[in-house]
Amino acid sequence: MARKSVNDFAEKKRAGERLVLLTAYDYTFGKIVDDSGVIDGILVGDSLAMVVQGAENTLGVTMDEMVYHTKLVSRAATNAMVIGDMPFMSYHTSVEEAVRNAGRFIKEGGAQAIKLEGGAEVKEKVRSITNAEIPVMAHIGLTPQAINRMGGYKVQGKTVDAKRRLMDDALALEDAGAFCIVLEAIPMELARDITAKLTIPTIGIGAGMHCDGQILVLHDIIGIFERFLPKFAKRYTNLKEETLNAVKLYAKEVTAGVFPSEKESFK
Repeated sequence: MARKSVNDFAEKKRAGERLVLLTAYDYTFGKIVDDSGVIDGILVGDSLAMVVQGAENTLGVTMDEMVYHTKLVSRAATNAMVIGDMPFMSYHTSVEEAVRNAGRFIKEGGAQAIKLEGGAEVKEKVRSITNAEIPVMAHIGLTPQAINRMGGYKVQGKTVDAKRRLMDDALALEDAGAFCIVLEAIPMELARDITAKLTIPTIGIGAGMHCDGQILVLHDIIGIFERFLPKFAKRYTNLKEETLNAVKLYAKEVTAGVFPSEKESFK
């Protein structure tokens, strides 16, 4: 199976087929997600700051950490496109720094694309990164790196002016060369209008059913991150409970002298 590319994303939009994306942050989960054969893209998201590092938000994760985790996932994934998520302050100060850091995800991390947050204000950075032959996934709506400005994790695009700004942002990012756009935590009617207006795919996370595709955090859908579950996420299994049961059974067998048995011993 050939690795998914920006052309596959575009073709699915044209054909009206839904794109399926998930996050992953290490080799083991990256391989599980990729081996499913049903995932178009794996985002090595800066959400790892919260679900892997235990931080309160995404702001503290560094470029070196993001490149490291992207490298782990890239070693595992051979089918899905791997997308590295540019962390806070890795592209904010200048176009030159944005391009340089985006390049690290490709050269060092083994990714096929990068993601960055922001609207029209980052369009020239998107254009420059794209001109450097690096595909860019854009991200508008609720942008977690801007939580201090936004006053927390709040639904965006609820007023007439806010809706107009987000539509303008989406069009500007498409014009700058983004190959798709993540729409996070916006009203589903607005997501529908943006999706209909753009020729590039929209990827929803808390943006309703009208987007061209969806993405969720792996740790949310498999039930191993329990600090909170966003309204837009759905838990499909509970691996935390299964893991706890396995740990307790292991401890019970060790203390009872049942494990290791002859089967797990050498002769």
